[in-house]
Amino acid sequence: MQKGITKWIREHYLKITGSIAFYPVLIAIGFLLLSVLMLEVDFSWEGKQFKGALSWIRLRDADTARSIVSTIAAGLISLTVFSFSMVMIVLNQAASQLSNRILENLIGNRSQQWVLGIYLGTIVYALFLLTSIRDIDSGTNIPALSIYLLILLTVVDIFVFIYFLHFITQSVKYQTLIQNITKETHTALNKDKADHINHAPWKPEGERCELRCPAAGYFQDIRLSSLVKQACKEGFQLEFLHPKGTFLLQDVPFVAIYSVRPVSKKQVDKLLLDVDFYPGQSIDVNALYGFKQLTEVAIKALSPGINDPNTAVLCLHALSALLAQRLRNTPPEVFSDEKGMARIFLPQQTFGDLVRLCLQPVWHYGKNDQFVQAALADLLQQLKFVSQEGKDNAIIDSMLHEVKGHGK
Repeated sequence: MQKGITKWIREHYLKITGSIAFYPVLIAIGFLLLSVLMLEVDFSWEGKQFKGALSWIRLRDADTARSIVSTIAAGLISLTVFSFSMVMIVLNQAASQLSNRILENLIGNRSQQWVLGIYLGTIVYALFLLTSIRDIDSGTNIPALSIYLLILLTVVDIFVFIYFLHFITQSVKYQTLIQNITKETHTALNKDKADHINHAPWKPEGERCELRCPAAGYFQDIRLSSLVKQACKEGFQLEFLHPKGTFLLQDVPFVAIYSVRPVSKKQVDKLLLDVDFYPGQSIDVNALYGFKQLTEVAIKALSPGINDPNTAVLCLHALSALLAQRLRNTPPEVFSDEKGMARIFLPQQTFGDLVRLCLQPVWHYGKNDQFVQAALADLLQQLKFVSQEGKDNAIIDSMLHEVKGHGK
């Protein structure tokens, strides 16, 4: 039961935290708690003593206090609407000129979520504060300390808005978006390397039993450490038949279990809890999605409607840097337990697969553009220098021959 809940959280974590409303909601709740705390301080004996000692911090007119708070709330609502409109314009431009997959990177950007959260939090603070200003029999009840804090927060919001203008104008640049995708993919590739477990040659033993995909979806990830422990405990070996990121149809075999004993349904159900199938293409989960996004941006830039070969060349630069990193650090496919027994085989996308998925489609669309020809020929020469495997050199030489032959 606990593992099932953990899997549900794992599958929905990226969807929840990647939502544009995630951080704004948390920040707004924080500001609501701050308003409650400030009102407690304002109406406490210590707060009244403090306001009495500083005559300039006192507000005696309830109408003036209401006007200040309501004016600030109305102004911040307008500022928030304007900021949200700018975000929508950026998202629309990115979707139409780059790729729909880019939207996830923009929506999940923490900076703009923090900015929008501060705006919403200040509005919540002001509205809650407005309800506390009231006339009572003994006089007017005015939370002066809370109102002065609201004024200070409003000044901060103005500076945050200036930062937001700078951020939104920078984030819409193609070069910035490409750099962000490249950085995320670089981090994901390093994560694959960090998941390296001491591995031995893959030699499965026992009877082979294939498990079929329970429903159509993307084979996203596995909980490697948990699966290794489970395989060691149950005495079986797991051979995954497809690399991570593959879209699988229902009832298609996706993993083979090797065991000297029959595999029970309970063991299968427990194994499936450590395997994730869900829609979406998050770079944090799989570096392959970063390669695909850069390829899509390059192809979209080479389309007749946009015709921006320079952006395609920028994507080729980023793809080549990532391919060079992949050449230097090939992720392992075989993972063993603490005793050195090979327990899991997880196929990886080879360098040739990445070239076919990324460089060849860009070359297909841009082979008649001199910018693309020159850039790709130069980058392939550099990749050949980085490569140390004969089979990888053969792939690079084959494509380099095609590029140079077409340019003649």
